[in-house]
Amino acid sequence: MRRTLIISPNWIGDAVMAQPLLRLLRDRHPEYPIDVLAPAWVAPVWRAMREVDSVLEAPFRHGALQLRERREYAAMLAGRGYSEAYVLPNTLKFALIPWLAGIPKRVGYKGEMRYGLLNVIHHDNRDKPRPMVSFYAALANPPARDVPPPSALPKPALYVSEERMAEVALHLGLSMKLPLVLFAPGAEFGSAKRWPTSHFAELAKAIRSERSDVQIALMGSAKDKEVCEEIVALVPGVRNLAGVTKLDEAVALIAAANAVVSNDSGLLHIASALNRPIVAIYGPTDPLHAPPFSDVAKSIFLGIECSPCRERECPLDHHRCMKDISAEMVWQPLREMIR
Repeated sequence: MRRTLIISPNWIGDAVMAQPLLRLLRDRHPEYPIDVLAPAWVAPVWRAMREVDSVLEAPFRHGALQLRERREYAAMLAGRGYSEAYVLPNTLKFALIPWLAGIPKRVGYKGEMRYGLLNVIHHDNRDKPRPMVSFYAALANPPARDVPPPSALPKPALYVSEERMAEVALHLGLSMKLPLVLFAPGAEFGSAKRWPTSHFAELAKAIRSERSDVQIALMGSAKDKEVCEEIVALVPGVRNLAGVTKLDEAVALIAAANAVVSNDSGLLHIASALNRPIVAIYGPTDPLHAPPFSDVAKSIFLGIECSPCRERECPLDHHRCMKDISAEMVWQPLREMIR
C-alpha cells in the first residue's frame, strides 16, 4: 500500500495550520494512509486530526543533527512504503530523513540548502509571506507564484469525543454543566505577544460580576505558570491549569469550553480548529497571517503605527499594541459569546 509521510513543524500552532494540507491530500488520494512524524510535544495535536493514520514520535533532540540516528530512523521508514513526503519545517536536518529513506517524491519549501534532498521545491515571498494555512496547503499542488487564500481552503479541524471532554473535565474538577471560559495568557514566541496579566484579571472580574456561574480557568505550559499565578493573585478562585494539563488534556478541555480568550499562540489555533468561540488578541503579529477560523470569532488588533513588528520583545519598550487593548474591548464580544 502506498503511504504519505508528513514531517511536522515544531510549533503547535503551525501543526494546526497544516491540517488543511492533509485534507487536500486525503481528498485527492483517499486510498493513501497519511502518517505524521512529529516531536513528542506536538504529537497530540496530530492525533486529534481525522486524516492521520499513524503518528510517529521523532526521537531526535531539538536542534541536533544526529546524523547516525537519522540514518537509522530513515531505514525504518523505508520499509513502510511511502511514495511521497511533505517536509513542513524549513531545516536541512528534516529534509535529510525522506531522502535517506529513498522516498520518491519529496516536497517542501526551499529552506536551508535543500536542493537534491527535496525534488519538488516551493518558494515563499519573504517580503509578502503567505498566510500560514495557504503556506502549507500550497504544498498539495505544483509550485506556483499565487496560492489560494485561506477563505478558499478547508478550515483547520480537530476532533475530540464528548466522552474524552467529560473525562478530562472530571479529572480537573470542572463541571460540564456550568459555562467554562478559558484564558490562554502565555505565548512561546515571546513577551511581546502577551496581553498584560492585569488586563486578564480585569476581564475575569467583569465576567464574575455579571455571571457568577461561569468557571474561569487559565491554560498554558509550565513556562506560563508564573504569568498565570499573577492573574490568580488578583482574582482568587480562577483556576490555574498551566503546567498541570498535558497537551492532549488541554485539547480536550478546550473542546469543552464555551469560549476562549487567547493571545496569538498555539492554544488559540487549537481552539480555532475545535470551532470554539474565540476572542483573539493580536499586537506584534498580523491577524491576517494566522487568524482564528471558528464560526464565532473576534480578532482584536489596534494596528498602531509600529505594529505588526513581529518581534519577540517590544523594540520600543512601550508595548502599546497590547497594553492599549482594554479589558472592556475584550469583554464586549466575549459577553455575547457566553450569553
